[in-house]
Amino acid sequence: MKNNKPTPGSNSNAKVEELERNREYSEGQFITTDHGTRINNDHNSLKAGERGPSLLEDFIMREKITHFDHERIPERIVHARGSGAHGYFELTNPIPEFTKAGFLNDTSVKTPVFLRFSTVAGFRGSTDLARDVRGFAIKFYTQEGIFDMVGNNIPVFFIQDAMKFPDLIHAVKPEPHNEIPQAASAHDTFWDFISLMPESMHMIMWAMSDRAIPRSYRMMEGFGIHTFRFVNAEGKSTFVKFHFKPKLGTHAVVWDEALKISGNDPDFHRRDLWEAIESGSFPEWDFGVQLVAEEDEHKFDFDLLDPTKIIPEELVPVTILGKLVLNRNPDNFFAETEQVAFHPGHVVPGIDFSNDPLLQGRLFSYTDTQLSRLGSPNFHEIPINRTIAPMHNNQRDGHMRQEINVGRVAYSPNSLANGDPKQATEAEGGFVSYHERIEAHKVRTRSESFSDHFSQAALFFKSQTEVEQNHIISALRFELSKVETEAIRVRMLGLLNQVNTDLAEKVAAGLGLDVPASPERPMNHGVGADADPEKHEPKPLNDNYEPSVALSMVVNPTNSNTIESRKVAFLCGEGFNEASVNALKEALEAKGAKAKIVGPHAGAITGDAGTATKTDFTFFSSSSVLFDAIYIPDAKGMKALEANDNVIQYINDAYRHCKVIGADIGTDTLLSKTTIGNKLADNKDTTLPGVILQTDENAGSFVTDFIAQLGRHRIWEREEAIVM
Repeated sequence: MKNNKPTPGSNSNAKVEELERNREYSEGQFITTDHGTRINNDHNSLKAGERGPSLLEDFIMREKITHFDHERIPERIVHARGSGAHGYFELTNPIPEFTKAGFLNDTSVKTPVFLRFSTVAGFRGSTDLARDVRGFAIKFYTQEGIFDMVGNNIPVFFIQDAMKFPDLIHAVKPEPHNEIPQAASAHDTFWDFISLMPESMHMIMWAMSDRAIPRSYRMMEGFGIHTFRFVNAEGKSTFVKFHFKPKLGTHAVVWDEALKISGNDPDFHRRDLWEAIESGSFPEWDFGVQLVAEEDEHKFDFDLLDPTKIIPEELVPVTILGKLVLNRNPDNFFAETEQVAFHPGHVVPGIDFSNDPLLQGRLFSYTDTQLSRLGSPNFHEIPINRTIAPMHNNQRDGHMRQEINVGRVAYSPNSLANGDPKQATEAEGGFVSYHERIEAHKVRTRSESFSDHFSQAALFFKSQTEVEQNHIISALRFELSKVETEAIRVRMLGLLNQVNTDLAEKVAAGLGLDVPASPERPMNHGVGADADPEKHEPKPLNDNYEPSVALSMVVNPTNSNTIESRKVAFLCGEGFNEASVNALKEALEAKGAKAKIVGPHAGAITGDAGTATKTDFTFFSSSSVLFDAIYIPDAKGMKALEANDNVIQYINDAYRHCKVIGADIGTDTLLSKTTIGNKLADNKDTTLPGVILQTDENAGSFVTDFIAQLGRHRIWEREEAIVM
């Protein structure tokens, strides 16, 4: 807040005075609408009952979100940085007892899809490797119309009510006075907001975990976040949550690696997706659902309508319906990936909404955003957004209209066109909203059933392996160390202590602070100015949950040991051992992995048998962070490698990042100059986890051993414990 307001008529020039007249100083003021009406509750949308649907008459929410939706042109306000691909959904398990949606009941039809991945906070030019939530939005081009599943790679969200979404994004975006930092949450405004919003604690655990720095888009889970409804042909409703489980398993990079990837290749995820599809390594996910009967809505100790909660898979297993495959890259990035317009309100008969207040706000927000970003109500006519189902209505004209409507009738009812286009009955495929009974007072509040903010955060943390817990601790230390205001750090430690005392103490040790005896009570408790503080006090931790293996990326039962599409860097000097290189290369490629030759210069290098081999990368222009493992064959030019600092850095980074390292006989002197040599000397041992050194004894099993270790993804036991 600036207090040095210029005095009118002083030496400031006319332009400064003009700007001053438009400055707003909010210190000590009440919050109001854009038209000056004071607001009593800026935290909750107006609903029909505490757990009822949000109401269209809520002029405060509509004004707030409308303004937010129009804040950026032309890139997306959130999810601006993205990549997409075409593919299909193939059903294998029809479920007519739960939904009448045709694409979930007809196994003879492959439903075309377009999937867009994205980061949330960064601008279009930001890095792919920011610590951030990843968007996972799918457009299903069904025969009954468009169904958009607009989700993330994390199954929960920071807030419970859409009213707070503009505040969340304002807090995480670069700070407005200096536009710093880009694509990062490690700054005061974000953690100031989070420290005052206990409901965010579950999401914070996910966002500070390795889920926020995925190895690739192809190795992320996808989630619909909200609870939706399935409705069958008899009108019976079942609550549903959407899940996508990657065929390649769920994997991540480590933070130091992410930082270096951003420097080496900020398009790392975008390039990986493109190259995988171009090479025929088509990304694939199992598409599944969690189903809860309507009569069981209240059987859990959390609220199904709360978007900061999951349904643990141990309570409700995921039923797999089919597979989602991406098999074609876009022809034009702007026309397809940039202009694709998603909306959670794009549903087909058999899929309907719940009263989740975050979902209810999104149903308003997305159309408004597309009007701003794409400039016309006709954005549905852009090829990537067009439905494959027949489209007929009385909507006409508007900016950039492409449809050429024939005839003079554009209204209903009419007799001049025989009443066409006609309304469809439910039996004819017409969409009929679920007949939910609602009888409630208009209120601007939140249900008490939404007030358990710590139990599932604790569940997530204790479901992680020790390595994963250490990564969360490190992430929180890093993020909060960037916060300049100590009071914010202390508030966060108070909240973390409600989740897990050991977690809070270890984070505090890294910040040089003590954990506060009791957490600071957040302002307004996330409710209105007149709210009863006791009624809306966060519930104490319920620590009765058993750890869930589905929440750990390391022990997740869906993970695969496949090495398909993994990239291995072969660090080759002049005169490299061709027989060794060819043997490992052939074995890797037979398993679907990719071997890349990294040499001292561009062009070709010559092997010991005289064969010229083209290098894919050089030691100077690449780094081990761009690969999943490294292999060092013996070479006549080994002394040149031993003197090359870039080669030493390659090996040291690969070791530090827990990657598999293989090396031939004859590389001992090179390895002695690296971390590997130091570790072997210190341990007086000849073995290190994930380091396969070829000897006369293991020459016959070297290739098999290397591939087996590569299937583990990372050798986590090699990671040194976090310094406490």
